[in-house]
Amino acid sequence: MANYGYPIDEDWTHEEITTVIRFFNLVEEANESGTDTEAFLNGYKKFKTVVKSIGEEKRIGREFEAVSDYSIYRTLQQAKAATAKRFKA
Repeated sequence: MANYGYPIDEDWTHEEITTVIRFFNLVEEANESGTDTEAFLNGYKKFKTVVKSIGEEKRIGREFEAVSDYSIYRTLQQAKAATAKRFKA
C-alpha cells in the first residue's frame, strides 16, 4: 500500500470518499500486480457515480497520477481492451 494522499473533495460524503478510494486502490492493484477486469470496470462505474463530470475526472486523474504515478485513463483503457478475466496495466 502506497503512502501518499489521495485527491479527495471535502464536499463528498463518507460513502463517496470510500467509493473513490476503493477505485484508486483498484488502479494501484491493476498497475502493481494485476486485478480482475470486471471488478475494475465495476469500480469505475461506482467511481463515476461520485465523479460525474469529465472535467472533474480529468482533474482528479491528474492529481492521482501526480502522487501515485498511475494513470486512471490509461489503466481504464487497458481494462476496456482486456480480453482475459484479469489484466495488468
